[in-house]
Amino acid sequence: MKKKESKKDKRIRRHLRIRKKIFGTSERPRLSVFKSNNHLYAQVIDDTQGRTLVSASTLELRNLNVIRKEKIAQLAEILSERLKEKNINKIVFDRGGFSYKGRIKIFAEKLREKGIEF
Repeated sequence: MKKKESKKDKRIRRHLRIRKKIFGTSERPRLSVFKSNNHLYAQVIDDTQGRTLVSASTLELRNLNVIRKEKIAQLAEILSERLKEKNINKIVFDRGGFSYKGRIKIFAEKLREKGIEF
């Protein structure tokens, strides 16, 4: 009898399926996004060297009274500033197996507004 797969297991399977197709280079690194119940984590990775170039998370934001959507907008602003410091304007977006809606979608749209292409 087959065991029922958990939501986490399904997300990991989707993420592995996506990662077969997405690859970051030094000219166009991969932006990997992970969301937990409370926070959003983003890191820009050069897969050819296996190095993280830039990272940011909502943990860096100290204001606890801010709405979650506003925190994500602030995170996108922080990450776009760090990317521009490293002269990175084009990225490959890796949603990490999460569906493209809610916090992931807001984060991607705010990054596009800041001038990051993907």
